Amino acid sequence: MENQIKKLKDEAIKEIKQSKALAALKKLEVKYLGRKGELTKVLRGLHDLAEEQKPKIGQLANEVKTELEQLIKNIQIELEAGGGVQTSQPIDLTLPGQKYPLGHLHPLTIVQRQLEEIFSRMGFMVLEGPELESEYYNFESLNIPASHPARDMQDTFYIKDQPGWLLRTQTSNQQVRTMEKYGAPLRAIFSGRVFRREATDASHDSAFYQLEGLMIDKDISIAHLITAMKTMLKGIFKKDVKVRLRPGYFSFVEPGFEVDVSCLLCDGKGCGVCKKTGWVEMIGAGLVHPKVLAAGGLDPKIWSGFAFGMGINRLVMLKYGIDDIRLFMSGDLRFLEQF
Repeated sequence: MENQIKKLKDEAIKEIKQSKALAALKKLEVKYLGRKGELTKVLRGLHDLAEEQKPKIGQLANEVKTELEQLIKNIQIELEAGGGVQTSQPIDLTLPGQKYPLGHLHPLTIVQRQLEEIFSRMGFMVLEGPELESEYYNFESLNIPASHPARDMQDTFYIKDQPGWLLRTQTSNQQVRTMEKYGAPLRAIFSGRVFRREATDASHDSAFYQLEGLMIDKDISIAHLITAMKTMLKGIFKKDVKVRLRPGYFSFVEPGFEVDVSCLLCDGKGCGVCKKTGWVEMIGAGLVHPKVLAAGGLDPKIWSGFAFGMGINRLVMLKYGIDDIRLFMSGDLRFLEQF
């Protein structure tokens, strides 16, 4: 049996050294060292040997197995270095390497991270919340009664056979959750995807990204809100931009405002994105409604705050001059590779 093992070793070494591809090398490994390989077949005859011969033959078999495994490993390294195939051609290490295209961030992600950095510098926490939400946190805790138009089936994706659950329509769903968890004072922003049942056009989509901000403290005023908005817009656009405040109604703030930004695509002259008005509705904001503070476990007589919410998609459109919101989720590489 000793001669048989040595002969098997010589044959295996010869074949392994002649391997020209990784696939062929793998087959040889299975042929000689596999569970049903040649070496295993030989070792099955150990029980027929005398007891004094078994240790010697067993040691020899282990040495041969170790040697073959090491040889296979070395050949494998050589093949992998050559792209999986051995070649007689020398490798010129002075030649320039092949440049592979690298992945990059989506424009929505780029601006979302910039926003998070801006607000982090102002002392805001960056938090996340669930996309699958209850009616309580999405509506009721935000002072949106069942009779409010936002509760209508035409605006909200409700979950079939799961009463009281829906895909969140706004990142405001985090307001009361955050107050319950952190109390006051607090500063926090929440960004993420929201869903609404509405027609898709150049400036509207059924799934888009929002950023929500919340600041709770004593004696918070509109001045704090305006300062935060101006700091954010200047940080994103790297310049001062024209803004205007209009009275607006949102159930969870009082008073409420619409913050419009001068359309940077048409320089305020009017285009499809701004609906020919020269202004883009960018931010809904106001002072936190006392009922929302109470829902979060805070005393409205002691605490006050401001909240704002805006569509990140529209902000990105203004920043990069994009005239159609549908491009973001189109998967068109001609669009994405520009960023």
